[in-house]
Amino acid sequence: MAPGALVEDDGHPADAIAAGKFKNHEAPRSVFPDGIRTSGQHPPLYEVLKPYEEFPKEITGPTVWKKEDFENNPERWTHRFTEEELAELGATADRFIQSGTPLTGISKVGYIWTGLHLMARAYTYRQQDNFPLPKLSKLLADLREDLLNGKGFILFKGFPADAWGPHKTAVGYMGLGTYLGYFLSQNGRGHVLGHVKDVGDDPTQIDKVRIYRTTARQFFHADDGDLVGLLCVHRAAEGGESDIVSCHHVWNTLQREHPDVAELLTRPIWYFDRKGEVSEGQDPWTRQPVVYLENGGKGRLYTKWDPYYVRSLTRFSDQGRIPPLSDEQIHALEVLEATCRRLALHMVLEVGDIQFLSNAHLLHSRTEYKDFPPPAPRRHLLRLWLSTPEDEGGWALPMPDSKEKKRGGVQVNNTPPRAPLDAE
Repeated sequence: MAPGALVEDDGHPADAIAAGKFKNHEAPRSVFPDGIRTSGQHPPLYEVLKPYEEFPKEITGPTVWKKEDFENNPERWTHRFTEEELAELGATADRFIQSGTPLTGISKVGYIWTGLHLMARAYTYRQQDNFPLPKLSKLLADLREDLLNGKGFILFKGFPADAWGPHKTAVGYMGLGTYLGYFLSQNGRGHVLGHVKDVGDDPTQIDKVRIYRTTARQFFHADDGDLVGLLCVHRAAEGGESDIVSCHHVWNTLQREHPDVAELLTRPIWYFDRKGEVSEGQDPWTRQPVVYLENGGKGRLYTKWDPYYVRSLTRFSDQGRIPPLSDEQIHALEVLEATCRRLALHMVLEVGDIQFLSNAHLLHSRTEYKDFPPPAPRRHLLRLWLSTPEDEGGWALPMPDSKEKKRGGVQVNNTPPRAPLDAE
């Protein structure tokens, strides 16, 4: 048995650790290396949700953009890593690997296990900056601001994924991510480093299967984290291309063309499937609107959406446990998808490209794809979900965990974080 099950950890008695009786930001580091547990999925605070009448008729500002603004101006949304930037990133990644710290312990400010004090029955840790990027950090700070409050996306080019190998690639990529937000668990297995790759799952079993593990089309959606990163390690033979769209441009368009759909999206009548990734005591679904207004903050419109997660609940609606999708809801989700497709910016991710996106005011999708025949590697993207809490410049969400460091994500009970180097 691991020592963490026998002794106190940062003041947590062993029985409290076993029972999971600790706050998310005071998690035992024997289980959660940075001392923070992913908050997980929550229903909204219904009492602070705003009625449609309080939503803007038209949104203005840098979060509203059109594909025509960028299609012929790649310099406005791409950044090619310089040799100096890659040298700094590579050297820091090498030092991190030499330290022996696990990937789950990577952070701007990390905690290094230094020993076990048997007399005190406690672990001891030393706080240190375990992934310093003195030059790149300035670029990443500007990027974080643009992701949160600007256009909401960037495409980095030239990351040496084909030269560094799986471990160093993961370290360098996750190291970049630490400057944008906190790593979130992305599934019930605790993966903080995700793998978008076909593993043979059946995409028609949408009540059980996460579509990122298949070759099927992903419709426009937002992930359960404030930011999402995708690093291309291997391309597909055909398809697998990316589309992104400004939710605020979509909202303005719906207000002009389909105000009935816009109104329906503000109602907390939409049920979202947890697909079995449920902690003890939770419902197997959440009920919420598709679009919210911030609970304070700047009062901005925020979008949470994935059609696969609202179409997969027939096993519960057939039992009468939740209402089925109405004809009006089906019409709304079809109009939303069609509007997104019409307004979207299309991009192709090459090997070594990293796409970072906002999930607050962007939706993204992926075309269906076909892999090269074996023994060629399958299409493979490394994925990060990152949290930007309200107290650190993130949006003021009408959620109970808005101010938690690792808000959102998927957390099943006390499943520890993991960072596998390939899909599993």
